[in-house]
Amino acid sequence: MADAIAFDLATELITKLRSRALSQIGLWWNLKHDIDDLERTVYTIKDVLLDAVEKSVTDDLVELWVEQVTDALYDADDLLDDFSTEALRKDLMSGNKLTKEVRLFFSSSNQFAYSLKMGRKIKAIKARLAWIGEGAQMFCLVKRDCPVETSFMTKKRQQMHFFVCEDEIIGRDYDKVALLELVLGFQSEENLYIIPIVGFGGLGKTTLARLVYNDEMVKHYFDLMVWVYVSDVFDVKAIVKTIIECATYKPLDQNLGMDQLQKQLRDKIDGERYLLVLDDVWNEDVQQWLSLKNLLMGGARGSKIILTTRSMKVAKITSNCLPYVLKGLSDDDAWSLFKKIAFKEGYADSTNSAFVEMGKKILENCAGVPLAIKTIG
Repeated sequence: MADAIAFDLATELITKLRSRALSQIGLWWNLKHDIDDLERTVYTIKDVLLDAVEKSVTDDLVELWVEQVTDALYDADDLLDDFSTEALRKDLMSGNKLTKEVRLFFSSSNQFAYSLKMGRKIKAIKARLAWIGEGAQMFCLVKRDCPVETSFMTKKRQQMHFFVCEDEIIGRDYDKVALLELVLGFQSEENLYIIPIVGFGGLGKTTLARLVYNDEMVKHYFDLMVWVYVSDVFDVKAIVKTIIECATYKPLDQNLGMDQLQKQLRDKIDGERYLLVLDDVWNEDVQQWLSLKNLLMGGARGSKIILTTRSMKVAKITSNCLPYVLKGLSDDDAWSLFKKIAFKEGYADSTNSAFVEMGKKILENCAGVPLAIKTIG
């Protein structure tokens, strides 16, 4: 399985490393140079991964090398999540008053220590990836723009999905049902219906979209399903290219022009009822959005786009329907999530009145935001 997902994982990691949010975090802790170095290292490995994926079908040593790459990329991705978590902590402190114990954690000395620790971790993961990357020379791996797709590789790629353990998610049952009704039940006059999910960072917009995306009824309803992580740069050509690659299970030639991409996109969605998720959209340029929407109008009636965004303006320019505004968790659900995180290792007793009082004081500052609750918990 590792050889099927390594390229996609590297691509997503590079997108995160180039994001505006991570760049800001790097500036906060004087780590931007290290983050840029890590991006270059990942990019160098990504260049030869397509060749490695093809050779791994028949070469066990190459398959082992790709597995090592994949493990390291997962660790790097976890490290970036740690950065995002710390940024959330910083935001929480800037506008809220927490308990004395929690404020102590955010002291300037701890922030300095944290930046040193994360700097060492970045250097370590960069060195690890660089060492693994040198192994590519042993296998004579070369840069590939487009792999020779085999039936074995295609089968592996078809097994890929965005995994979300539904049992681990608290307080989103109603939201999932409401979204499923829009995705499966509502029929618009146009072939394409756009459903924006709006809410500020950490509420779980992407998690909710994945719950719907992975639902068995949804998988049976749509002929084609594609997930595109958009983030800061709304590049119509890049989005179209990603849709085609996801639909065909193979990368496209980087030199294809927009006319060729439009034709391939039409061929893929013509008469197909499709679901497209555009995750983390920031673009507020109406013309850019319309140019993409026009390209996506060729699907069968019942085709849907789920769009996640923090911006109500983005929701308004992309859809005529009312956006689905995601709210914070209820007090009961927030407390259930906090207990699950804070007391899961058994270090403290969830029935202890002192811990309960402290936990509920902390929750007052989390505003029902799942990521904040998990972070502080």
